[in-house]
Amino acid sequence: MSIRILSVARGSMAARAGIQPGETLLKINGEDVIDEIDYQALSMASRLKVELADAEGQTRVLSLHKSVSAPLGLKLDERAILEPRPCKNHCIFCFVDQMPKGMRPTLYVKDDDWRLSLMMGNFVTLTNVDDQEFERILRRKASPLYISVHATDPATRVRMLKNPTAGNLLPRLQRMAENGLKFHCQVVLCPGENDGPILHQTIVDLANLYPAAQSLAIVPIGLTDHRDRLYPLRLFREEEARELVRDFELIQAYYLKTLGTRFIFPADEFYSIAHLPVPSEEAYEGYPQIENGIGMLRLLAQECENALPLVQSLASAPPPRHLLIPTGVSALPYIQALAEKYAPAGTAVEVFAVPNRFFGPSVTVTGLITGQDLMDALADKKADQVLISSSMLRENEDSFLDDFTVPQVQALTGLPFRVVQNRGEDFIRALYGI
Repeated sequence: MSIRILSVARGSMAARAGIQPGETLLKINGEDVIDEIDYQALSMASRLKVELADAEGQTRVLSLHKSVSAPLGLKLDERAILEPRPCKNHCIFCFVDQMPKGMRPTLYVKDDDWRLSLMMGNFVTLTNVDDQEFERILRRKASPLYISVHATDPATRVRMLKNPTAGNLLPRLQRMAENGLKFHCQVVLCPGENDGPILHQTIVDLANLYPAAQSLAIVPIGLTDHRDRLYPLRLFREEEARELVRDFELIQAYYLKTLGTRFIFPADEFYSIAHLPVPSEEAYEGYPQIENGIGMLRLLAQECENALPLVQSLASAPPPRHLLIPTGVSALPYIQALAEKYAPAGTAVEVFAVPNRFFGPSVTVTGLITGQDLMDALADKKADQVLISSSMLRENEDSFLDDFTVPQVQALTGLPFRVVQNRGEDFIRALYGI
């Protein structure tokens, strides 16, 4: 085990000890340094024995003494540290397996790396974590992690993940709880596979681990038209979603009374499928799984309400304008309601759903709208401006999933675009033209 040192912070303990960029970090206090997580945990001690190797392989050991809170001062080669560990499952519901061909290579990467779960909130299954690595998770107090559970019943989980090692999750979660680690969980719910009694057992098993198990998100399966030779699955129907929402609300009420938390949090898509309003802000308890899309519609509505007085104080109503807001089918009624409520006088807003031809009509979320589908939906439309959600675009870039860019779509449609971040204040500012 070794990691190359890229740089040494000026004035740091490492610099004063003579550690040089280009050297290789081998061990700290006799333990291998596998990655950044090991480095951060081990270098926090006040007394350090740092084992290094130079370019020729000559080793040396430095004995250092520093305050516990002071960083050692090394920047490590993250290309080696954070190369994502690949997924070893073949989940029956895997969205990557349902992607059309010919997209950019990064969209087909399947990572299942607990380190990215710790640092970025990625959901992981732990099936590629052997016993030695699991002991390292416990030893490093890696918390909170985000765990894709899907089912606590071993046979069901093995079948759904198509991985013979998938059945050992619950004992591992119990050990994590015993060692003081916390984790958030998710279930991708598939009709006839892990719903019904299996889902109820999963909820009970995880709730029994509270407060180590902090929350459980329940998300409906998503299916595209590109499922040739894949496991036969279907979507939830409206009446099934309504029944599930009623069931979830009863379970939430029980756990709110017994645990002090609702514990389970259904995805916004369940309310969309059921054609029901999303719950109140209080029901999301601070949005513990907002990055998983749980409560995004309610948070957006609340942020709009909070932002309106500020935006109105910054500018008077703009001159008459005609705005277009394309959105996914599932979010349409919610975005329409916000536009009708908050658009300033004289501003006409047309909110419309973009049919998803790229993935198929069963894919209804805004974040999976492509540039081509957007252009098709905008054909023959006229407006002063088109407001598009940033969720349609690659993070920190202006490209859609099919690699069309915003400037290209603007040029081909002849319409001016404004990219709106998924925050209420940004939405209100865009309506007011600020």
